[in-house]
Amino acid sequence: MDRISQMLSDYNVLSAFWMTVQLTVWGALGALVLGTIVTVMRVSPVAVFSKAAAFYTNVVLYTPLTLIAFFFAFGVYMKMRISLVPLSSPHVTHSFLMGVVALAVYHSSLVAESLRSGINTVPAGQAEAARAIGLDFGQSLREVILPQAFRGSIAPLGNTMIALCKNTTVVATIGVAESALVMKEMIEMYADLIVPIFVIMATGFVILTLPLGLVFTWWSKRAAVLR
Repeated sequence: MDRISQMLSDYNVLSAFWMTVQLTVWGALGALVLGTIVTVMRVSPVAVFSKAAAFYTNVVLYTPLTLIAFFFAFGVYMKMRISLVPLSSPHVTHSFLMGVVALAVYHSSLVAESLRSGINTVPAGQAEAARAIGLDFGQSLREVILPQAFRGSIAPLGNTMIALCKNTTVVATIGVAESALVMKEMIEMYADLIVPIFVIMATGFVILTLPLGLVFTWWSKRAAVLR
């Protein structure tokens, strides 16, 4: 117990998981916004937009998240010299922002597929009725189709958010001090405590993801009743 107490005093596990929470929240918001845009382009009657969205989804979906994270952290910043860190925010690091962008880009493809499946659950008569009363494509999506699509895709969106939370461990490869990076350092310094370290980290992720699963399950059942 003394060794475990010493290890926990040497490494701020709570701070590491707080970084994981921040990556999850900001990555989820970015993925939701970008995924919605890609979905709208995918179902657009304009062929160029539809094909571009399909190409984006397929390329990102089948590219490992690690490669995407490395591309933004090293390709965009070191080679292209593009920095996202605001000059007025010294507490925001380049690695954190690039990690958020990588998570948002990768999971936006999953969000887009989830929303597209939700759109497929909306009866075709809904779109026809919207056009019959004079709504254009954008108005039909905004007022009729997307609200129902979001309700129909709550469960897969919830699974995507849980996957995003667990995938935050990947950004440890670009130097973000979240739980996976701290776990690696703890194992290097306290190799004899590998089992307690695993238990601590696994418990932390269960605490983060289990409530998400319960909330999205309840929400999807409630939305199904409302539909």
